[in-house]
Amino acid sequence: MSEKLFLLDFDGVLVDSLDFYARVVGATLDKIGTPIVRSREDYISLFEGNFYDCLKQRGVDLDAFIQAGREIRAKADYGSIKPQPGWNPVLETLSRSHPLTIISSNDSSTIKAMLKRFEWNIYFGEIFGSDYLYSKKGKLITALQKISMKPDQAYYVGDTIGDIKEAREAGVKSVAVSWGWHSREKLAAADPDFMIDKPEELLHLSIL
Repeated sequence: MSEKLFLLDFDGVLVDSLDFYARVVGATLDKIGTPIVRSREDYISLFEGNFYDCLKQRGVDLDAFIQAGREIRAKADYGSIKPQPGWNPVLETLSRSHPLTIISSNDSSTIKAMLKRFEWNIYFGEIFGSDYLYSKKGKLITALQKISMKPDQAYYVGDTIGDIKEAREAGVKSVAVSWGWHSREKLAAADPDFMIDKPEELLHLSIL
C-alpha cells in the first residue's frame, strides 16, 4: 500500500456547522451593509466557487468582512457545532499510514480549537485556513509541496462544488461527500473523481 495524502475540508465534511455559519456570515454581511445572505440557500450558493471569490463578485469588501467576522465570532457560541458521525475510527485508521491535512475556508485557530475539543488534534499534521490563503487551490498546492507529495498521490475530500473545482485546478483527486452542504445530485453534476456516502469509504481509497 503506497502512502497517500488525504486533504480534508473541515466544515460540512468533518463537522456539522451549516446552520451556525449561515447565521454568523449573514450577521457579518448585515453589519458591513452588504446583506446578501437571507437564507441557508443564499449562504450555500456562496460555495459554488471559492467562497471569498464569490463574496467579492457580489460586491463584498473582504477586509471589512474579515474584521466584522472576527468581532461576531468572538461572541458566538460554538457549542452547536458537532462532529459528523463515523469519523473517529476512520481518522484513527487513516492516520496510521497516511498524512492527514485540513484545507478550509475557516480560520486555523477555530479549527484547532474544535479539533482539540473533539480529540481529533492528534490525527492532523498541517492546517491551512483562511488566515494562510483564501484560495483552496493555492493551499492544496502548498500542502503538496510541504509534505513532498505528487498530485496523483493526493485526495481532497470536500462537500461543495467549489471544493471539486479547486481540487481539479490543483491537479489532485476530488472526493465529494454526500452529507455536507451541497446535495449529492449537485455534487455529481460537478463530476468529482469519487463520491462517498460514509466516512469509512475513504478507507477503500487508501488502499487503491
